[in-house]
Amino acid sequence: MSIKAVAAKILARHSHKQTQKWANSPVVTQEKVFQSLLHQAKNTQFGKEHHFSKIKTFEDFAKQVPVRDYEQLKSYVAKVVAGESDILWKGKPLYFAKTSGTTSGVKYIPLTAASMPFHIKAAKNAILSYIHETGKSDFVDGKMIFLQGSPEMEEKNGIKLGRLSGIVAHFVPKYLQKNRLPSWKTNCIEDWETKVDAIVAETFHQNMTVISGIPSWVQMYFEKLKTKSNLPVGELFKNFNLFIYGGVNYEPYRAKFEQLIGRKVDSIELFPASEGFFAYQDSQTEKGMLLLLNSGIFYEFIKVEDFFTENPKRLTISEVEINVNYVLIISTNAGLWAYNIGDTIAFTSTNPYRIIVTGRIKHFISAFGEHVIGKEVENALQSVILGTNISVNEFTVAPQINPKSGLPYHEWFIEFDSEPEDLDAFALKIDFEMRQQNGYYDDLIKGSVLRTLVITKVVKNGFQEYMKSIGKLGGQNKLPRLSNDRKIADFFTM
Repeated sequence: MSIKAVAAKILARHSHKQTQKWANSPVVTQEKVFQSLLHQAKNTQFGKEHHFSKIKTFEDFAKQVPVRDYEQLKSYVAKVVAGESDILWKGKPLYFAKTSGTTSGVKYIPLTAASMPFHIKAAKNAILSYIHETGKSDFVDGKMIFLQGSPEMEEKNGIKLGRLSGIVAHFVPKYLQKNRLPSWKTNCIEDWETKVDAIVAETFHQNMTVISGIPSWVQMYFEKLKTKSNLPVGELFKNFNLFIYGGVNYEPYRAKFEQLIGRKVDSIELFPASEGFFAYQDSQTEKGMLLLLNSGIFYEFIKVEDFFTENPKRLTISEVEINVNYVLIISTNAGLWAYNIGDTIAFTSTNPYRIIVTGRIKHFISAFGEHVIGKEVENALQSVILGTNISVNEFTVAPQINPKSGLPYHEWFIEFDSEPEDLDAFALKIDFEMRQQNGYYDDLIKGSVLRTLVITKVVKNGFQEYMKSIGKLGGQNKLPRLSNDRKIADFFTM
């Protein structure tokens, strides 16, 4: 075992002890974060307008600070973007993470001197947690690849801006620089397909031990590797044993990945976003990701079914329950206050607090009152293909409200790698699983409001072509699992 691998184990042990301290005192930890955030921001414009100096309790905060999304916070962000100081957080941000919004156009999410270190620390601690639990550290001697956005920056009123993954690339510690791929030059390639080809060329003969990225885009990389080598990825990279991912649920991709790799590899799930790094998988045996309660973020939770009511109850960490879908609300040391990031989560454990991401509050189907969410469609598909030779590359679901004949239905657009012999029987099995999970959907089928779902096959690379057509191929961009309209569906049916 190398000196670096031994040092990684020592560091992992120290990291675990530090994590246990706050994880064992979750409510106290969150209260400290809450009070610290209010104290540091009380003299900002936002803090003064919302009377931070007078807020003593969470109840006070909830009365003074309404839940907002980006559009509702935009007037404050615009001042920060214009170069003004002390608006949402003291001073000016270090960076803006530039993302594309559906209603707000380009979104500028501030990253401050206070918040940026937590993005880096969380990613590091996720790997250290894995090392501590498994005792595996030899991978630190091999090459590691992180499929991410370009690290090149623009500048706006003296503040640098770029994609979050590109910004993070500037903070890779020196001891990992020699192990890290792709090269800076390749990482700066904007066209995603050209970039992946360059990454394949750079990594083909390397000792790759860790590969990280959003599953859909890593899949493209794996497919190109397999085509070039005519070997499973796990045979080409004999020491590749750890896949790190985030952004989407891995389960719909797992069977395809194991086929491409040729064997099973360990995986670590992350929950990063431009607004903060919220959780990481801290166990290979327990379900869910550890919610990071000591990372400069104060969390609130609103039950999904209550979210669109007039005054939904806002809950703190001490009030949540297991297996309930919540909208995640955050206040952060980057100056986001009672901010709705759009993600929904459920707790798998409260000792410690572990979560799974269940979908997006804006990504659902309820054209007939069925309230279908992302987790349900992913679970249904996964249940049906488990133990079969059926392999799915990608899929999305949309309602068909006005069919040419017959009852309305949910239309599943699926790109198969290996398709079922009987597509109609396959559709009925998925439909059965959906009805088991969602009582509203079941009632609509029983009541002849909806017919059973319909599958429309998508040609190979069809979803890549769709993402390219909207300028979102690669990087941090993700295909919505489901939508309440037919904007995506129309691309495949026109």
